[in-house]
Amino acid sequence: MDPIYNLGIAAYRNAVRLAAVRNPKAKLMLRGQRRCFRTLQRKLDPSGGYIWVHASSLGEFEQGRPLIERIKQETPEARILLTFFSPSGYEVRKNYSMVDTVVYLPFDLPGNVKRFLDIVKPTKAIFVKYEFWGNYLQALKRRGIPTYIISAIFRPKQIFFRPWGGMFRKMLKCFDTLFVQNEQSRQLLEGIGIKNVVVAGDTRFDRVADVKAAAREFPLIAKFVEDARFTLVMGSSWPPDEDIVIPYFNSHREMKLIIAPHEFDRHRLHVLMSKLSRPARFYSEATARNIKGIDCLIIDSFGLLSSLYRYGQAAYVGGGFGAGIHNINEAAVYGIPVVFGPKHHKFQEASDLIAVDGAMSIHDADTFSAAMDPLLENEPLRIKCGQAAGNYIQSHLGGTQLIYSHIFGNGDDADEA
Repeated sequence: MDPIYNLGIAAYRNAVRLAAVRNPKAKLMLRGQRRCFRTLQRKLDPSGGYIWVHASSLGEFEQGRPLIERIKQETPEARILLTFFSPSGYEVRKNYSMVDTVVYLPFDLPGNVKRFLDIVKPTKAIFVKYEFWGNYLQALKRRGIPTYIISAIFRPKQIFFRPWGGMFRKMLKCFDTLFVQNEQSRQLLEGIGIKNVVVAGDTRFDRVADVKAAAREFPLIAKFVEDARFTLVMGSSWPPDEDIVIPYFNSHREMKLIIAPHEFDRHRLHVLMSKLSRPARFYSEATARNIKGIDCLIIDSFGLLSSLYRYGQAAYVGGGFGAGIHNINEAAVYGIPVVFGPKHHKFQEASDLIAVDGAMSIHDADTFSAAMDPLLENEPLRIKCGQAAGNYIQSHLGGTQLIYSHIFGNGDDADEA
């Protein structure tokens, strides 16, 4: 790879080392990377033959997961290595049972790349969405290892499409096939001479459909909502989201509220509870007896959210006042309207859901009221919006099958792995 690129990666590695002195996530990353090669040598078969799937973090993993599980469904004996770059993915999924081994991906420097590929000896490499590591990609191409990216999405302002982006355009030419989410991405790539592109959509649609089919039931929550005319489920919320939603809830006694904050600790939960002027209880403390008379339930346990949306008549998905909205598809799949904050423009599904009247974006308390009042007061309208959201999800299923068929054909390649 270009020496300037290698210098940039080395500088990034040094910056992470410096940050690790005080940053717990950076420390976890460095510790995991140091253990990577020992783990690979201890756990992998020396003969190699692994399908290598790489996801940057947890969100990208959820996009790659349907394909991993499809591979294992078709060929249970297939060997799969899963790598992460971010602690937010590795630390949550390091024990994921559908793959042989999970490790951090070493920094993209020539020595690391050679050592990694010599140990793994992959038969295929599959990157998810945004991962473009030049040394890994060029080494895979030199070795003749089929390489793919799935659920990718491209925008005009990305460096690939800038006059000075030649070095990064070379990375794109290392992929055998680029599976993109939309037609705009295909056209952008065609404009720079990349034609081995398939519009396959976003595999997260298949994932949320699978999650819905296997959704857990919570009798206590069912009891909480049984006498409610309208329940709003607020998922993956942050304080700016809650500062808009909770005052509305406090003044609308005809609704109930379930809050599943994105992160929580004792102080965070105390502050959240203090904002509520109506009876509320933490889920961990709720019982069939004391949940009566409660108007708000705060979920203080991980892993429940994707099954919780089934108990609402509408959903508010957080993150839109920060880095960007969280997973709105896992709410929309239940056929309910979805509301979220203003930072959603990098998410194709958000724009699409707004266009079909299955979702609404808000930017302050007034616009939240304007979105919620009709949903609260007009049941036929709410049902119509919910159906639009559910139909949108249903119409976008099938990306995993398309990708699997293209990469593995009738499954013979997976058998060889």
